[in-house]
Amino acid sequence: MESKKTRVFSPKTRNNLLLDMPMLVSGLIAVLSGIYFLFLPIAGYQGGRNPLYGIVIFFERHTWSDIHIWSSVIIMALAALHIPIHWDWITKMTRSGVRSIFGKSKLNKFSQFNLYINVLVGLSGLICGVSGLYFLFESVLVPVGSSGWLFTRFVWDMIHTWSGVVVTAAAVLHFAIHWRWVTKVIRKYWNAFLDRTLAGRRERYSQPVSIPVEKIS
Repeated sequence: MESKKTRVFSPKTRNNLLLDMPMLVSGLIAVLSGIYFLFLPIAGYQGGRNPLYGIVIFFERHTWSDIHIWSSVIIMALAALHIPIHWDWITKMTRSGVRSIFGKSKLNKFSQFNLYINVLVGLSGLICGVSGLYFLFESVLVPVGSSGWLFTRFVWDMIHTWSGVVVTAAAVLHFAIHWRWVTKVIRKYWNAFLDRTLAGRRERYSQPVSIPVEKIS
């Protein structure tokens, strides 16, 4: 078992990093692929009404669609794990936020701002995820000949697009607020990795080399 002296961070901090980094990578991929569809919203020649028809940016349109779908699925799955892990913090900050509305909370301005950003990330991310699931299962939800389920396809598209814009902006602010924590954790883990690598090399090369002696017949 790893001793406290060699431990870089607590298991809680390590687990947060192992969960947050894949969320960051998958979220970045989902955002970049979403920007592609934001600027190239329609496909096909459209009878000459699509001046952007035929433009290829790194990948074909169907590849961008697959990238966007599966990166979004991954980040939703990771977010589903993120919530129960931080449930105690969520409930504590929710109570503090409700108290702050009635002037009974001792949260400072920075903590209140951080709370509002987290709420914005959660709500807009939930709306973006639900609307994304609509498009993923549209063929099942929408009967043949119907204009849509609950809303028209255009309304769902607007909901998905602008909730995606909001969650992206809020996530950037969230990342900026926690920038010091992120850089501190990554730097310490990187330094620990280098130390262990160098220690392993020293141990390997410091071992005496045994030269076999041939038997004399």
